[in-house]
Amino acid sequence: MTAAIPTAPCATARRSGARFELSERHREAMTGYLLILPLFVGVAVLYFYPILRSFELSFMQTGVFRGETFVGLKHYRHLVEDPTMWRALGNSLLYALVGLLEVPLAIVFAALLNTPRLKYLSVYRVLFFLPVVTMPAAVGMVWQLLYNVDYGPINQGLMMLGIPPVAWLTEPGIVIVAVAMVGIWSGLGQSIILILSGLQTVPHDLHEAAELDGAGPVQRFFHVTLPMISPTIFLVAVLNVIKSLQVFDLMYIMVGPKNPVFNDAQTIVTYFFEVGFVEHNRGYAAAIVVSLLGMIMLTTAVQFRLQKKWVHYG
Repeated sequence: MTAAIPTAPCATARRSGARFELSERHREAMTGYLLILPLFVGVAVLYFYPILRSFELSFMQTGVFRGETFVGLKHYRHLVEDPTMWRALGNSLLYALVGLLEVPLAIVFAALLNTPRLKYLSVYRVLFFLPVVTMPAAVGMVWQLLYNVDYGPINQGLMMLGIPPVAWLTEPGIVIVAVAMVGIWSGLGQSIILILSGLQTVPHDLHEAAELDGAGPVQRFFHVTLPMISPTIFLVAVLNVIKSLQVFDLMYIMVGPKNPVFNDAQTIVTYFFEVGFVEHNRGYAAAIVVSLLGMIMLTTAVQFRLQKKWVHYG
């Protein structure tokens, strides 16, 4: 009769310990997945599904209430031939170009707020950030009054200087710039806060070394500070362009469908709203918004390509 060979206790402990350790890792992973599950479901329902559904609808001819017929690339061919779409594209790009002025303005104000021993810094931050958290509808209505041709404070000030009043919101060549300036005013606080946080991470030793080498305040700012915060500036620029290309609320409230220049001031998103929710042409509206997504991805890719020339990491 063969005697059973006893198993080494240490080997058993190692095997059982390995099984216990693996099980512990699985439990930790499962806990992590469960914690991010609500966020993943929210992103999937509110972002991924609408994108996929819009892409599907862009190939469909839809009815007012229901019914979808596959029409292939018909809507995209119409986009290429649609003069209103090209005008809206030009207006959106002009708005985004003017909106980029927010970046240098934010750098200037953030640098001023970064002055050593500045008093009431928290108060200034709140004052600059208030327009960011103000409802766009309220911002648009207030600036409508400020831009008013007859009694608006801006034109009243111009008349006191001997300058004739300007029809800010009814001149085709001016309205886009006028609304873009309001967009800069309402979003400047967020850009200032981001750049200010970048400024406060610049090592003070670098400024001291540059000062010992004979660099003045202006030279230190352009040759030390700006390269160090260039990643933050790049982030602000990318967010600003994306935000500008999606402008809707300010343009729709300040100009509006009853404005005689509304068709000349259409942006891509206002045109999407008119086609999708006023004309109920959901298929063509989906093609418009898919084209906007493609344009945002393209401009962001170009920005990431160009950042290699001026953004310094590390």
